[in-house]
Amino acid sequence: MAKKKKTPSNQIAANKKARHDYSIEANFEAGLSLTGWEVKSLRDNRVQMNESYVMVRDNELWWLGGHITPLLSASTHIKTDPFRTRKLLMHRKEIDRLIGQVERKGYTLVPLSLYWKNGRVKMDIGIAKGKQAHDKRATDKDRTWKRDQARILKHSR
Repeated sequence: MAKKKKTPSNQIAANKKARHDYSIEANFEAGLSLTGWEVKSLRDNRVQMNESYVMVRDNELWWLGGHITPLLSASTHIKTDPFRTRKLLMHRKEIDRLIGQVERKGYTLVPLSLYWKNGRVKMDIGIAKGKQAHDKRATDKDRTWKRDQARILKHSR
């Protein structure tokens, strides 16, 4: 038998804490405006999305708090800033819709994951509302109950 080749994952990084702290209502895909050294670092998975967020400024979306570690072989004539604010690229209608939900309905824009699509870096953005402590406990309780159900079903067969 021939072994199946594993296809490489397109995902670069995920913000796992976001799904714990927020309830995600909808997802959107946005491109990122990056420099060359940032793309090379992303290919090497040198990115952290924890504690990062998306902000609206001058009717544009910006990614703040994301940390892209520069490679040691980065160019010497370019000053690398790992915490630089990066512009998110979306269609105007989508941006206006997101801005309306953030300003009127009190939602928050949360970066969920970074991934490759057709050789370009894309970010999955979620429209979210913050969870209270009791909501987090209820989510954990449901998750453990579903896991226990799966175990019971597996052993009962």
